[in-house]
Amino acid sequence: MSDSPSVLNEKRGRAFWITINRAEKRNAINASVIAGIRQGYRDAHADPEVRAIVVTGAGEKAFCAGGDLQPGGGFAFDLSKPNLEYADLLREARSATLPTIARVNGACMAGGMGLACMTDFAIAAEHALFGLPEVRVGVFPMQVMYLLLQLAPARTVREWAISGEPFTSQEAKTAGLVNHVVPGAELDAKVEWLVGRIADKSPTAIRRGKYAMRAIESMSFEEAMAYTEGQIVLTALTEDAKEGLAAFNDKRKPVWTGR
Repeated sequence: MSDSPSVLNEKRGRAFWITINRAEKRNAINASVIAGIRQGYRDAHADPEVRAIVVTGAGEKAFCAGGDLQPGGGFAFDLSKPNLEYADLLREARSATLPTIARVNGACMAGGMGLACMTDFAIAAEHALFGLPEVRVGVFPMQVMYLLLQLAPARTVREWAISGEPFTSQEAKTAGLVNHVVPGAELDAKVEWLVGRIADKSPTAIRRGKYAMRAIESMSFEEAMAYTEGQIVLTALTEDAKEGLAAFNDKRKPVWTGR
C-alpha cells in the first residue's frame, strides 16, 4: 500500500494544481480523493495570488476513471447522510470563483467526467478517451448526467449514458465538453498558455462574473436583465474597475488588487 497522498495540491506560479495521485488505480475516486480535491479548492481560494485552478490526474493513462469499484471504494455510501460526498464535491466545485481548467491527460470516465464538467475550461490530450460506462456495472451516471446536459446535446448525452461506449477527445470537443485537443506532449504548454490568458485579467471581474453566470442560469430573460443591471453597476465600483479604466486611459498595464 502506498503512503503517498491521494491528491497532490500545489501552487505553480499563478495556478493552483490539484492532481489525483492514484495512477496505479487510474486515478479512481474514493473518499480520500474527494476530500483532497475539496481541500485543494479551498486552499486555492484562500491564496490571493492564485489566478486559476488546474485539475488533473497523475501519469499519462488516466485523468480519472470514475469511482473506485473495489470493495469499500468509491461506491461505499453512508445512507444515513442526506448528501453524497461526491455530490458535495460537485457543489463546491460549482461555487468556485476562480477560473478552473481540466487538464485531461488520459481516460476520463464516469465520475471523472463530472470533475471535468465542473471546470470552466477543458484541455484534452489527443489520446484521451471519454465515456460513461456505469451501465456496464448496473448503475447510471446520475449526477454526471445533469452536468453533461448543460454542455452537450441531449441526444448525444443519452447515447453516451445508455450505450456506455467510449468516445474520443475530438468527439468530446465537437460535443462541447472540451475547449482544446492537443498532442500529449503539448498538453502542459497549452495549459500554461490558457493560464497566461487568465492571470493578467482582473480577478475581481472574473470572480463577480462567475458568480453572476451561475445566478442567471435558472432565470428568465427579464430576470437576468434586471439582475445583471445591478451587477454591472456594482462591478464598476470596485477598485479593479477603477484601476482598469485608469490604466486604459494612461496607456499602461493595470495593477490589479483583486478588490
